[in-house]
Amino acid sequence: MEHSGGIQASLPGRYASALFTLARDGKSIEGVEASLATLESAMSESDDLRRLIGSPLVSRADATASVKAVAATLGLDPLTTNFLGVLATNRRLRQTSAVIAAFRELAANHRGETTARVTSAHALSDDQVAALKTKLRARVGRDVAVQLTTDPAILGGLIVRIGSQMIDGSIRTRLNTLAHAMKG
Repeated sequence: MEHSGGIQASLPGRYASALFTLARDGKSIEGVEASLATLESAMSESDDLRRLIGSPLVSRADATASVKAVAATLGLDPLTTNFLGVLATNRRLRQTSAVIAAFRELAANHRGETTARVTSAHALSDDQVAALKTKLRARVGRDVAVQLTTDPAILGGLIVRIGSQMIDGSIRTRLNTLAHAMKG
């Protein structure tokens, strides 16, 4: 965890570090990572779940009971389920997305990977993701875990973020650059 100094400086980072330590000691990093991915997917698809996580009006007891019921429905592993209960009890459910991102970074560092956040206009095929990983591995000199998101507003191309570095090859940016250049 030598790479986690910056992560631990934030509140979500401290929670993610605690979860990571428990997962590492219990040899369940992959299981927790899979559960967090399932939870993140459910959060993106369910307005009710987003409201539960984001609402300061839900009591601690109700939030804890609700996240445990959601975790059981989603089939999350016991460590992640208990962890969500801790977030609910401590009124930190609003930090869930940030905790998931920090956990992924810690897990990637543990495996010797770098995480790249890739935004594309449409979903990438498995072959495209494999080719992208190969190019990024050649560029950064280590394995790369890819987090994919889609944003039709970029029109085409990719936006890749690796740490503090950003490579913007989106058509939207190229068109904006061209329009700016034409204005003189």
